Amino acid sequence: MSELLGRIHSFESFALVDGPGVRCSVFLHGCALRCKFCHNPDTWTPCSSLTLMTPEELHRKLMRYRPYWKNNGGVTFSGGEPLLQLEFVTKVCQLLKKDGVHVCIDTAGQPFRPDDADWLHRFDALLDVTDLFIVDIKMFSDRLHRELTGQGNANILAMLRYLSDNRKAMWIRHVLVPGVTDDETDLTQMAAFIATLHRVRRVEILPYHTLGVGKWQKLGLNYPLEGVPTPTEEAIRRAEALLGADQYK
Repeated sequence: MSELLGRIHSFESFALVDGPGVRCSVFLHGCALRCKFCHNPDTWTPCSSLTLMTPEELHRKLMRYRPYWKNNGGVTFSGGEPLLQLEFVTKVCQLLKKDGVHVCIDTAGQPFRPDDADWLHRFDALLDVTDLFIVDIKMFSDRLHRELTGQGNANILAMLRYLSDNRKAMWIRHVLVPGVTDDETDLTQMAAFIATLHRVRRVEILPYHTLGVGKWQKLGLNYPLEGVPTPTEEAIRRAEALLGADQYK
């Protein structure tokens, strides 16, 4: 058995929005972004709920849920940020692919290292056993991205180009926060960038919600978007139009 250990936060055994079909979602610990709208701040750093598992242990656990997937679903790795545990996730995906399981990586792309040949070699091993990447583009402008997340996005956009060059299937998502991530110029520039990518299968707007506020409070953190409303249906439709979401359906 491998001595490699993954830091697991939680599981959702019957997920319907984390990729095609019915899926088991694995939420991993660790993330370098500090998104103001994050609904999983308890995944940022290890905590008392941390579960350590080897790839083989996680593989066995996931396969117990296969009756839910049948031939229309699979496993999604989310977080937190799954790419921070690149070797662990790759090993589990390799085991899953041997069993013919559809594998999805839900990532914000922040750990991507475009100038690190060794890291890219290890990332390529993950590409070989991943069917779909779901990538959340927070903002297109590097300045606005830094204001929202505390980090720049040049390497994130580079990851999307890398996935495109390697012809990996992608879903692109954008969280719509009124007055924060709904800038028309930014959305227009984002749409133009997405249009240059190969194999984008879906572009989605995720309406901002406040379901994670209680987690911020429990962690003793000040919630930075206090009082910000959820977007209206009109605002959602406008953002979808700006991103050209309909052409990817």
